[in-house]
Amino acid sequence: MIWQKFCVALLHWEFIYVITAFNLAYPITPWKFKLSCMPSNTTYDFLFPPGISKNTSNLNGHYEAVVETKLNSSGTYLSNLSSRTTFHCCFWSEEDKNCSVYEDDIEGKAFVATVNSLVFQQTGANWNIQCWMKEDLKLFICYIESLFKNPFKNYDLKVHLLYVLLDLLEESPLLPQKGSFQIVQCNCSVHECCECHVPVPTAKLNNTLLMYLKITSGGVIFHSPPMSAQPINVVKPDPPLGLRMEITDTGSLKISWSSPTLVPFQLQYQVKYSENSTKNMRKADEIVSATSLLVDSVLPGSSYDVKVRSKRLDGLGIWSDWSALLTFTTQDVIYFPPKILTTVGSNISFHCIYKNEKKIVSSKKIVWWLNLAEKIPQSQYDVVDDHISKVTFPNLNATKPRGKFTYDAVYCCNEQECHHRYAELYVIDVNINISCETDGYLTKMTCRWSPNAIQSLAGSNLQLRYHRSSLYCSDVPSIHPVSEPKDCHLQRDGFYECIFQPIFLLSGYTMWIRINHTLGSLDSPPACVIPDSVVKPLPPSSVKAEITVKIGLLKVSWEKPVFPENNLQFQIRYGLSGKQVQWKIFEVYDAKLKSASLPVPDLCAVYTVQVRCKRLDGLGYWSNWSTPAHTVVMDVKVPIRGPEFWRIISEDATKKERNVTLLWKPLMKNDSLCSVRRYVIEHRTSHSGTWSEDVGNHTRLTFRWTEQAHSVTVLAINSIGASSANFNLTFSRSISKVNVVQSLSAYPLNSSCVILSWMLSPSDYNLMYFILEWKILNEDSEIKWLRIPSSVKKYYVHDHFIPIEKYQFSLYPIFTEGVGKPKIINSFAQDDEKHQHDADLYVIVPIIISSSILLLGTLSVSHQRMKKLFWEDVPNPKNCSWAQGLNFQKRTDIL
Repeated sequence: MIWQKFCVALLHWEFIYVITAFNLAYPITPWKFKLSCMPSNTTYDFLFPPGISKNTSNLNGHYEAVVETKLNSSGTYLSNLSSRTTFHCCFWSEEDKNCSVYEDDIEGKAFVATVNSLVFQQTGANWNIQCWMKEDLKLFICYIESLFKNPFKNYDLKVHLLYVLLDLLEESPLLPQKGSFQIVQCNCSVHECCECHVPVPTAKLNNTLLMYLKITSGGVIFHSPPMSAQPINVVKPDPPLGLRMEITDTGSLKISWSSPTLVPFQLQYQVKYSENSTKNMRKADEIVSATSLLVDSVLPGSSYDVKVRSKRLDGLGIWSDWSALLTFTTQDVIYFPPKILTTVGSNISFHCIYKNEKKIVSSKKIVWWLNLAEKIPQSQYDVVDDHISKVTFPNLNATKPRGKFTYDAVYCCNEQECHHRYAELYVIDVNINISCETDGYLTKMTCRWSPNAIQSLAGSNLQLRYHRSSLYCSDVPSIHPVSEPKDCHLQRDGFYECIFQPIFLLSGYTMWIRINHTLGSLDSPPACVIPDSVVKPLPPSSVKAEITVKIGLLKVSWEKPVFPENNLQFQIRYGLSGKQVQWKIFEVYDAKLKSASLPVPDLCAVYTVQVRCKRLDGLGYWSNWSTPAHTVVMDVKVPIRGPEFWRIISEDATKKERNVTLLWKPLMKNDSLCSVRRYVIEHRTSHSGTWSEDVGNHTRLTFRWTEQAHSVTVLAINSIGASSANFNLTFSRSISKVNVVQSLSAYPLNSSCVILSWMLSPSDYNLMYFILEWKILNEDSEIKWLRIPSSVKKYYVHDHFIPIEKYQFSLYPIFTEGVGKPKIINSFAQDDEKHQHDADLYVIVPIIISSSILLLGTLSVSHQRMKKLFWEDVPNPKNCSWAQGLNFQKRTDIL
């Protein structure tokens, strides 16, 4: 029964302890505070709560001992204290130096006594404490620094922090039991400094963290009063990062930094800086909410020291540690901006402050140079104030690289003296052409662009950015403030290629190239593309080509691609098959057509044909050419004509027989259209009538000539039929005696050409053409022949003529009634004066013309040699004085 009463009393005491702890917990402040503990046997002035007197009987005997003991001004040595010694501990700070001491009366009721903190500082154990929430909002830290006097510094220091994170705020009626506190051991260093780490879930940053400290030092255990905090109210950011200083484009000093991580609230920053220059010295301490600060009136040769720290902008919070001190010294010549990156056609300006030794030069005495080679005209100068000079460059051209220098150097000079420092001007042509095409399946759009225009800008990063509108493009494309980057990959041809997939066919894609550089960003002129307007269709399929029978045209047929569904135009290219096809183009604008017929010069050749297509409205691109199709050579028409033929007549006097052998040359493809299967000879006589002989593919036929007149025709037969136009030849005994060729002369031009000329006498017969025969005399050589039109009086015969051989030339007139009597000569004309004149006319004139073209440099020498070669220098004996009266036809014997 007694044991049960003891347990109830113990639980009652714990409940009262927790109630007291929760309601009277010390609120953690954003600044440092102190924990001070003093043994209870030390006398000090209590400021009791109302209704409690100094000698009250409510205090137990222990408390009475405390108040009756005199203050030991020399300090209390804890090593001499009993383990049962009671310590009173309290929190206080420089802002509130009163200590709150908690006591329990004999009835278990708590009261508070307030004591001046100076008493604890002089006689007790003291610690500096600061607690904060790390910037990552995951860890709550309490830092404890021991302030024990010498007798205690050699003892081991152990610190534990007991904490509970309440589910609700301070007004919650559900209070934790004492046993629900979690304990963490703090990390202590040899310098008697400790850090306690308490993990805090992100979801409970606004909840109340209740805790107290258990400190063991020198064998004595100290319990701190309870303390509480909301973690979100004591966040301590990390020090700002990336502190830097630079001269702005307006000539101010810009101090800038960056916050290390993102926090769920805005920060404020405290900036401390000092300036040391030849004219003045100043210090400043400013609070800003931005991550930069501008300092005006910057002068050359000045030195600046800067450091920054941060804190929560709204509500409670703790200042971060100071960043590392940064020192910045301005140069003797200040350019602002020091570097400019701009585009072709723009206008830019540089400003300058020039310090010569210890004196700042007047802006009126400043002159500007470009690359130290070209003085900039004064019309481009402006005086901003007494010390700042300005130069303006209008309508800039692209910078031309000079060796390793990819910029123009702009120098600010003191009349004729220039400092070695300069400003840098980069001018880039950003007119980058972006071309896009949509594939024939309408599933993706590929865009390409070349970076050649800006390759000279080292350190630049190129990026294609785009904005997609819901429908079509605006009349004037512009760079949209909301855009997305697109990954592009460099190809072997030096172009970048970007693929959009999937695509919206009717949406407008506004694109531009952004050039990112440390000096800034530039954008190329935007271009807007609608995928439906840049389609490159698939090539036509099932392409076929043939030469039509009887009509004789090249017919090409194809199947249009499935996509796009727009009306299409087509292009046909065709040419004779070979290694290098000479293409001809044929346009087809009727979208409904799937075939086209076109004339070709040679119906018997093999043609290669390809087809491509494009939208009829002109949008998009031509497709690739289709797979080539080839025609097959076949007969398309009957032969245009039969072969030309001639005859050889042989007579047998003993048998009184005359045989005729017909000779003809095989027809060419252009005449046979396109092959000859066989030849047929048609005979016609007055007694025997008409009959035919099939000689197959042979090119000669011999028959007996028995009647007065015998007519023959040679027909060419292919798979379509017989030739429509043919040559006829009539052999007539009476006509063979008709002589109309009065004269025939042959003049050799060279070893490959002979000129023939002839004279005709009037005749009543219908002359159709001539047949010319020639062969080598005194040899059983092959007879060569050719047909000459009836209107020709001179003819060039091309063959291989041997100069030492004699040739026989025979010219046959061919009449409708038969073959006339030939004119035959067995040698070239040489003696006759008239013939010589003709030779001069037909031989020397062409030679002189050709020689004048080929040998202009040696015209006079060549002219003389040609005269000798063709007897121009041979004198006529009749014109000589010594030969007057002589008869050169009469023989004279000289003995």
